Amino acid sequence: MAEEIRYRGTFPGTPLGVAAARGEVEAIARDCGLEGLALGAVKLAVNEAVTNAVVHAYSEREGQVGVVVMLTGEELIVTVTDSGGGLVPRADSPGLGVGLPLIAQLADRLDVRSGDEGTQIRMSFRR
Repeated sequence: MAEEIRYRGTFPGTPLGVAAARGEVEAIARDCGLEGLALGAVKLAVNEAVTNAVVHAYSEREGQVGVVVMLTGEELIVTVTDSGGGLVPRADSPGLGVGLPLIAQLADRLDVRSGDEGTQIRMSFRR
């Protein structure tokens, strides 16, 4: 089934940007009928993906985080992108390194693409 873009936005790579992105995606997920644990999974996964961009892609500079929400007949698909240097371990990382494994547990499907020009995290959730 074809994907319909439901939302496309850009947020500052800051903690306030994390909250704003999570709120936008939550509203769309609710409109699609998600509730309870399914809604909680979407919110937490988006929070982790955007937080990863803020902490890792923009630890030394300012940047933007892109969020696209698409719908199919059966899925809500959220893609989070940044323009950082890709997924590289940080010795000084303030986190525990559980963001991507947690997203993998929460989403029905996860695709991560990373390189010198940024990272894209695509998460799919059954509607």
